[in-house]
Amino acid sequence: MLKHKIIGLDVGSKTVGIAISDLMGWTAQGLDTLRIDEENNELGIEALVKIIKRDNVGTVVIGLPKNMNNSIGFRGEASLQYKEQLQEALPSLEIIMWDERLSTMAAERSLLEADVSRQKRKKVIDKMAAVFILQGYLDSLQ
Repeated sequence: MLKHKIIGLDVGSKTVGIAISDLMGWTAQGLDTLRIDEENNELGIEALVKIIKRDNVGTVVIGLPKNMNNSIGFRGEASLQYKEQLQEALPSLEIIMWDERLSTMAAERSLLEADVSRQKRKKVIDKMAAVFILQGYLDSLQ
């Protein structure tokens, strides 16, 4: 059993998908999608801090999108900057960067297999990608 819950984040330029673990650390469930505006540096950190405190979160796992050759591109750099901003807001929070290659594609495939309409997929894809990121991390702990 975990002392604190773990959340997973799929950070994009317009949204941040959020997933949360159960206290056993076995499963990840979609929690929310924050609207952000990366261009104007409105990253939703304050809203995320509220969620972290409300849900007794001790660890945050942020998806790190790497290129297939293992290099870190523009989106990866943006995720690393997001980590820095969150760490500034909550210095004692454990933040882990997790290789999220193909998580959005896996989430999309899962939603397609479930026959979810394009409009509904668009609304939940980031949250689902966060679930895949967090579940991958949780599975690595077992």
